[in-house]
Amino acid sequence: MTSADNLTCLSCGQLNRVPVAKLGSGPKCAICGHPLVSGGVSELDVQVHNKASLKDGLPIVIDYWAPWCGPCRTMAPEFAKAAVTLKTKARFAKIDTQEHPELSQKLGIRGIPLLILYSNGRELARLSGARPAQDIAAFVRQNIKA
Repeated sequence: MTSADNLTCLSCGQLNRVPVAKLGSGPKCAICGHPLVSGGVSELDVQVHNKASLKDGLPIVIDYWAPWCGPCRTMAPEFAKAAVTLKTKARFAKIDTQEHPELSQKLGIRGIPLLILYSNGRELARLSGARPAQDIAAFVRQNIKA
């Protein structure tokens, strides 16, 4: 039997089942055709955030940020570099806490930028503050054993 992961399309929210062996070959959403493992950073809404953090088998790192936050804007290119580095090991996304304050309250977010790593419906770890790409990648690797 082939090992497979559930991956939420970060564009349309469709849950897709993808064989682990195919993660490196550019799988696409069965509904909208959006790449599921792109090595980029996706902007999330609350529904897709909740679905991905609860259902995805491949780890997802979510950056909780706001447009007025200087450290958040400074870290954005570093977060994108880490996403490229860990393309088939984890997916990277961000959500605007100013636009979705209810999420900050629900998750107990007291300061931004904040990275939360999820896998298989569980929060694995948190990392606060602006960090360079190598620190972000090390945080992910340490917590997913990759």
